Amino acid sequence: MPAGRRGRRPDPDRTARRRGEILDAATRLFAERGYPDTDLDELASRLGVGKGTVYRYFPSKEKLFFAAVDRAMQRVLEAVNARVAGETDPLRIIEGAIREHVAWFNANPWAAELVIQERAQFRDRPKPTYFAHRDANLEPWATLLRGLMAAGRLRRMPIERIVDVLSEMLYGALFIDYFARRRRSLKRRTEDLLDVMFHGILAPGGGR
Repeated sequence: MPAGRRGRRPDPDRTARRRGEILDAATRLFAERGYPDTDLDELASRLGVGKGTVYRYFPSKEKLFFAAVDRAMQRVLEAVNARVAGETDPLRIIEGAIREHVAWFNANPWAAELVIQERAQFRDRPKPTYFAHRDANLEPWATLLRGLMAAGRLRRMPIERIVDVLSEMLYGALFIDYFARRRRSLKRRTEDLLDVMFHGILAPGGGR
């Protein structure tokens, strides 16, 4: 290389685009084959690049898989935020978030597949990606719940208790819907979930 001449600077847009292409192809392959049977040589072949290109962006299959799961959870969050944008009533915001969460996973079964594979293949992880994202984005929802309690619209209890129960219900619904292929429509399943979540199972005056 002639003196004073430097190599071409990395193009951030091109880098982001290539990274996204690799993640798109890897996500499809992980969902098709499962983590153990996904081969990075095949991934590179599908992309029409050398295997070294894949490793340049993701140094291992494990890191590539976690990046794919992480992006799926980010897309859920984006869909939920778009669904409730402009809504001002806190209960309507929570309801809209739940509806979008259920609908998004129903429309994107590949994402449920990645969540399930992560649980099956990496049981020793301190915290699954699903719950890591929940915790990282908890504060706006905790603020909503505190406001509802202050207004007398929710009975007082620890915020963590509500968040844990609601997220575990949604996490469980994700697994059940994926494996059971229920006959009830998505709308009916969501209405049932919201009804029990908001109103419980006891009749008025039927408290313990």
